[in-house]
Amino acid sequence: MSSEEKMPFTEHLVELRKRLIICIVSVAVGFLISYGFKEAIFGWLMRPMIAALPEGGTQKLIYTGPVEALMTYLKVSLVGGIGLATPVLLYQFWSFVAPGLYTHERRYLYPVLISSTLFFLGGAAFGYYLVFPFGFQFFTSFANEYITPMITTREYFSFAVKFLLAFGLIFELPLITFIFAKIGIINNKFLRKQRKYAVVIIFLIAAVLTPTPDAFNQFMMAAPMLVLYEMSVWIAHFFGRKEAVEEPVKQEQTESAA
Repeated sequence: MSSEEKMPFTEHLVELRKRLIICIVSVAVGFLISYGFKEAIFGWLMRPMIAALPEGGTQKLIYTGPVEALMTYLKVSLVGGIGLATPVLLYQFWSFVAPGLYTHERRYLYPVLISSTLFFLGGAAFGYYLVFPFGFQFFTSFANEYITPMITTREYFSFAVKFLLAFGLIFELPLITFIFAKIGIINNKFLRKQRKYAVVIIFLIAAVLTPTPDAFNQFMMAAPMLVLYEMSVWIAHFFGRKEAVEEPVKQEQTESAA
C-alpha cells in the first residue's frame, strides 16, 4: 500500500494548496520576466506572418483598439510565463502524485512527463516552422490590387496560439499509444482494424481544432495526424503487451488439460 493512502484528507488539501501557490508564484515570476522581452517574443511569433505579407504593402501587424496592443503583450507575457514555469509546474505535479504511486508506477511517471513535454514542443515546432510558412503564404495569396491583408495583433496572436497548441496536443498521440499499449488496452491489430474509422475521426478532430474553417488548414493538421497514427501502429506492435493477447489462449489450454 502506498504511503499517500494513509495521509488524512485534510493533509491532502493542505499539500495541494501549497503546490498550487508555488505554481501560481512561478507563473507570476515567469510572466514578469517575459514581459521584459514581450516585443522580442511577439516578434518571433509574428515572423512567419510578416514574411508572408506581400511586398509593397504593410509589413507590420496593426491594432484597431486603444488597449489591443497592451492586451496582446499581456497575453504574450502570460504564455511566455507559463512556458518558463513549466519545469516548476511539472516538478510540483510529480511531487504531489508520486507519494500515492507504487514503485513500478513511479518508474514510468517521470519519463512520461519528460516525453510529453518533448512531444508537445516538437508538435509546436512542426506547426511554426513547417505549417505556418505554407499556411500564411496561402492566406496572403488572395491579395491583389483591390484587397490587401491587414492583420491585427489580437487576431494573429489568438490564431497562432490556438494552432500551435493544437499541433502540440496531436503530437502526443504516439505517447498515448505507448501508454495504452503497455497496459494492454490496445494493440497493433486493433489499430490496423480501426484504420478506416481513424481517418474519418482524424479529419473531424482537425476540423474542430483548426481555428479557421478552410480545408487547407484542416488538411495541414490532418496530414501529420495520419502519419502519427501509422507510427502509433508500429509503436503498439513493438511495445504492446503480447501476453495480454496470449493469456486467453493459455487459459483455454489449461482448462482443457484439467
